Amino acid sequence: MTKDVIALTERMPDAWSVLAGLLSGGPDLRVRTASDDAVIQLCDEEGRPLLSVEAPLLLRVPGEAARLLGVDEKSLGEGPLWWVEARASTAVPAAEPLAGTFAARLAHLLGGRVWPPGAPGTDTPGTPVDTSGITAVPAPAAAQPAVDVLTDRTAVVLQDRPVVAMTSWLSEVVRAAAESERGLQIVTPGHSRLSLATRTLLTAPPSRWVVQDDRIGYYDGLSGAVLRWQEGAFAPARDENGETPVAPAFGDVERTDDRQLLLSFRTRHPADDQLVLGGALETAWQALTGTLPAGWGTAEPANLPWSRRQLTALAHERAPEPTWTVVVGTPDRPAQATLRVVRTSEGVEEDVTLAVGHGPGEPVPVAGLRELADELVTRHGVRSMLCQLREARRDLSVPPRFERPPVPLAFVLGPDEVLEVGRDHAGAPPLEDTPLPLGPIARPGYYYPLGDGTTAAGWTAFERLVRHLRSSDAERS
Repeated sequence: MTKDVIALTERMPDAWSVLAGLLSGGPDLRVRTASDDAVIQLCDEEGRPLLSVEAPLLLRVPGEAARLLGVDEKSLGEGPLWWVEARASTAVPAAEPLAGTFAARLAHLLGGRVWPPGAPGTDTPGTPVDTSGITAVPAPAAAQPAVDVLTDRTAVVLQDRPVVAMTSWLSEVVRAAAESERGLQIVTPGHSRLSLATRTLLTAPPSRWVVQDDRIGYYDGLSGAVLRWQEGAFAPARDENGETPVAPAFGDVERTDDRQLLLSFRTRHPADDQLVLGGALETAWQALTGTLPAGWGTAEPANLPWSRRQLTALAHERAPEPTWTVVVGTPDRPAQATLRVVRTSEGVEEDVTLAVGHGPGEPVPVAGLRELADELVTRHGVRSMLCQLREARRDLSVPPRFERPPVPLAFVLGPDEVLEVGRDHAGAPPLEDTPLPLGPIARPGYYYPLGDGTTAAGWTAFERLVRHLRSSDAERS
């Protein structure tokens, strides 16, 4: 599997400490940079990478290391941490202790600890790893530091972590794979889970979460389909009847009292100098959790304290290219969101997916959704929103097991969309519950109750509503 080692240090890694870590392979290895100098690589005599080290990341958001690595938050001490990630080549056995010795040297010099505990090379950081005579396999020119296998169809990444997060390395692979029209396939052992951010980016085949299983080999962690390596990618296996079996491990689940409240909504704002992004997300977050977001970033771990102005500045700097960010909450109140900002001919749009976890005995604030929807439509330009409830983990991570799909609770249509559909048509859907108006009486939006989120009746009502709203377009055409 992957040979990733992370140093969590109390003090900032300076040039001398990083150099001391790089000398863990002795003085004969070559050093070069990659990814616009954001990655330092130790290479063999032919310039092929053995070890890639990401630029240090200052974590100023409490709980991020614990969330992603499964370590005890109290054991990390107080104050911010520096996260330094090293990834060893999977093709060279000596590369893993090279990564471990590098991380252990940093932790020894700067104070801190190494993840995973007991990684090869961490017990003797003072002794250089013997790299004499070893060479790495040639890396394809299009490969990223985090890619283990690259074919014409897919970029395959091997990961062995408690939670596979959307790290800066992995987000770079996503970008490069999309540009080269390849899929992304993440291969993990059965004990790994995906972060919510990683899950949202695995949208369609050939991109997949591939889970190793002792009984059947490999299966899809999101659908359970048994997989086989075929023509340069993992794809569904077929039995003698041409059907794809489901892995037994995928159905090995127990019911839980944990719940997730999910909101997906889109806003649109005029593009002017006074615009400050993130207001709708902040309002929804505070209404559902009682707190503000703790942090945000362009990858995981989220390393920046929450700031709408910094978010706006980044999106403005990157425009007209879209900006994707992840937003996280505090350890005691699990909440996560992804936010994508896009500049269009009509203004600036925000696509938000927000999830809030609730454990047994923690009430889900369903009763306040209509009031929240009114504020989002009136003050923040929300054009549509889908509210759902699901039985799933409180910590919001995604296991390689069957999870019951979310059930719609309510749907929201903003005033502009109501105008397009027609006010009379939008206000008279074939539903048991009457839609509730939102915003000004003269130009309302609508809140459509769809059920309590516990039965499939919510999906039936949602499908009936969507057909009704779309029928107005057919009538006009």
